[in-house]
Amino acid sequence: MSTRGGTLHALDGVQADQSWPAPARLPLVVYVLALGTFLMGTTEFVVAGLLPEIAGDLQVGVARTGLLITVFAIGMIVGAPLMAMLTLRLPTRLTLMLALGVFAVGHVVVAVGSNFVLLLAARFLTAIATGAFWAVANVAATRAAGPAASARALGLVGAGAMLANVVGVPLGAFAGQLMGWRGPFWALAALSAAAVPLIARTVPQGGPTQRAGTIRSELTALRSGRLWLVLAACATTTGGVLAAYSYIAPLLTDRAGLAAGLVPLVLVGFGLGALVGSIVGGRLGDRRPHMVTLTAATGATLLLLAVVLLADSAPATIVLIALLGFFGLGANPVLMALAVRYAGQAPTLASALTVSAFNLGTAIGSWLAGRTLDTGLGAIGPAVVGTAIAALTLIPTLALALRRDHRAGSPGPVGRGAAAARADQA
Repeated sequence: MSTRGGTLHALDGVQADQSWPAPARLPLVVYVLALGTFLMGTTEFVVAGLLPEIAGDLQVGVARTGLLITVFAIGMIVGAPLMAMLTLRLPTRLTLMLALGVFAVGHVVVAVGSNFVLLLAARFLTAIATGAFWAVANVAATRAAGPAASARALGLVGAGAMLANVVGVPLGAFAGQLMGWRGPFWALAALSAAAVPLIARTVPQGGPTQRAGTIRSELTALRSGRLWLVLAACATTTGGVLAAYSYIAPLLTDRAGLAAGLVPLVLVGFGLGALVGSIVGGRLGDRRPHMVTLTAATGATLLLLAVVLLADSAPATIVLIALLGFFGLGANPVLMALAVRYAGQAPTLASALTVSAFNLGTAIGSWLAGRTLDTGLGAIGPAVVGTAIAALTLIPTLALALRRDHRAGSPGPVGRGAAAARADQA
């Protein structure tokens, strides 16, 4: 299979595996993996729609309750690369099944717990399992789809998390308002347990995901300067958007004057925007990755600034939040595909590091955003923080685009050969 960059391999620097064909259509396993990320995207963000209910039941402040989002992000930061290393020798199928099992147990603990510290610990455990699943699932999806459709496959896997914002998070928020906030966590525990046999049936038996044989060889990916630029973009783009999104309920009710019962519908709008953006970004990213990342960074920054300026208008805020989902998260699959490309022989570690970077941005952004709620900025404080963080994304994305333009013979599409990937290790 050829393109402008020459002969393509299964992943940059990774030999093809006969158990992972590269069909024109995305295989069933990619959709199953997207189902897993749907569950994990739901649990990560459902707290944002249940903050008042959880805070009231546990008798803690809303800002402190937001730590349930922050600690989950921290768990993902630690869990993704750590579990990628610890499961280096385990088969893909077994790793994914174990991650879903731990994920289910963590949700049972949250559903029955009443101590805030215990809930934080359970969220951290759940996040570690999520990081393990996501990192391995990204590599499994790219290998299943083949090099010509790697960004499209990652777009679909990422769309599972985006769909969570359309269906899972709003439905969880609505159910939490009707039957108590613990109900959604019971449902997530049951659904994740039910997903285990689906993974067992669709993920090829095989061995490990053709990952490098040693931790040392995996760590060679850290020599890539372009990889670090991609990781910086992952952190700032997600940190900016989720700084505002984590505290969207107070903004809508306290500043825009929207009824609390309508908040889930606004979350649907954000999720729809994110879902469409992820799919569109994934499709365009295989051909024009740098155009996608630059456009997304610029759009997210301007939209967050508009949210700050127009927060008193409910109609304007609702529209802006939907557009923010499209631009703010649409480039994520492209960034993940670029990270795998620039990591050369260590695609699993690169995938894990993107998960960590996304969640590092989320942890910092949501923490800073929560602190502004008690300042003079009030409910618009998180959007102010988000605007500043999102603007920083322009630095690494522009640097990546300029380095690509000035490198002679650098191919445009995300998929490339191993020799070209090795040339990026600088």
